[in-house]
Amino acid sequence: MDPRGHDLAMFPALLRGRRILLCSESFGPVNGVSRTTLMIVNHLRAHGALVAVVAPQDHTKMNVFSPADAVEDANGYCREVRLAGSPVPFSPELSVVYPVRLAEIYRRTFGGPPDLIYLASPASLGFQVLLQLRQQSVEAQVPVLCNYQTDLASYSEILFPMPFGRIARYVFTSVEGYLFRHHSVKTIFYPSLFARRYLEDVARAQSGKLDVLRRGVNTEGFNPNKRSLKLRKIWSPNGELVLFTCSRLAGEKGYGFLAQVAAELAKTDLRFKLVVVGSNQNSRVEQEIKGMFEPLVQSGTVIFTGLKVGEDLMAHYASADLFLHCSVTETFGLVVLEAMASGVPVIARDEGGPSDTVDHGRTGYLVPPRDLDGFVQRVLELGRDTEIRRQFGEASRAQALLATWEMIGNKVAWKMMDAIDERERVRVIERREHTVSPTPQLTISSIREIIAPWVVDVRVFLSLIIVVGCWGVIGPCLAAIHIMHWAKTRTGKA
Repeated sequence: MDPRGHDLAMFPALLRGRRILLCSESFGPVNGVSRTTLMIVNHLRAHGALVAVVAPQDHTKMNVFSPADAVEDANGYCREVRLAGSPVPFSPELSVVYPVRLAEIYRRTFGGPPDLIYLASPASLGFQVLLQLRQQSVEAQVPVLCNYQTDLASYSEILFPMPFGRIARYVFTSVEGYLFRHHSVKTIFYPSLFARRYLEDVARAQSGKLDVLRRGVNTEGFNPNKRSLKLRKIWSPNGELVLFTCSRLAGEKGYGFLAQVAAELAKTDLRFKLVVVGSNQNSRVEQEIKGMFEPLVQSGTVIFTGLKVGEDLMAHYASADLFLHCSVTETFGLVVLEAMASGVPVIARDEGGPSDTVDHGRTGYLVPPRDLDGFVQRVLELGRDTEIRRQFGEASRAQALLATWEMIGNKVAWKMMDAIDERERVRVIERREHTVSPTPQLTISSIREIIAPWVVDVRVFLSLIIVVGCWGVIGPCLAAIHIMHWAKTRTGKA
């Protein structure tokens, strides 16, 4: 049961047939956020909710989660709509959506306003939706649920050079706080205490809106039974310890720290192989990450496998001995839970979401973020003690079995139903209060009703001007970054 008395083992029957507009900044095999969004979409649709997904167009052709083309459902709504945008130079699998009118999104999905809007990790698309929504009349404002899953402020501070990184962090924080505090936003899901502290202390979101939403894991897929002796033989033909990590190859994922860990371990007597699963559609960035691990790549100590999905990915997890997580910007870190479900102990830097997931001293170890020596010592400790690794692996698996997508999906569904119910109750009350009087009189209230549509039109127009104005800044910045990467590539080839 949740605080409102809902049975989270049950899906709310009244949500069946309701129209849910789900806006996501990515929808494909990109990262843990995308996989979480997919699980929620599938859960809602499986129980009869009408979910229309709106996301940026796929520039990488990696979208294996949904049909290539938008499909109109038998109920008359479009199940998936892709919007034009510009790929992020550092991570082309992600895009910044071009300015789009909310009315156009409504038209292309349900033909009109939905019953509820769900924003998965709002950024360029989610911010546009919230900005335009808050300019509408109160009666027209659709209730919104947000799932805060990406620490955009920290990412921008890492990716951009000073002082631009600090400026970008301030801008993201200010925009998020401004939009999240609006009354149309009913619930903001957060995955960890790290994320909640940011939302409360930095973005200044109202505490009453915040609700924890952990992520689930497919414990049948990510399973110790998927361990592959064939992979083990390829990776460690002489029985070396297999260290493993999995994430997009990008600077904000902590690869600089991991490279230092690998270099220090290579100075010890530990015989190991470090297997890295992940890729980046920007070949320049990918090569920069791989370059951090030279000459260990040349010696075969560090192995980059590229992107893995499905059964192949699951076998990679289960075939490892230890999972190393070095990112400090994760609001949750689904890869940590996937490793635990695979029966693999985790050593992680004690920052962000993994701090809430890893049970220190039972399922793995948490190390202070800047403590390189401490991280290396924990790897050596677990790497040399087979029995402790076995105990930690069993405890990790047991903990992961408690994180089911069914419960998580039902919690989201009940929150959606509560928000829809609240809006409908308010509408009933307003209709009663606005019963037409037999002798209409010109009052301040009636004057407001007359001019309200005009005010709303002006507000919507101004919001679009703001969006276009932001693109006047974002566009040249993206163009400059594209040119910079092109120039580096040309220089490298020369």
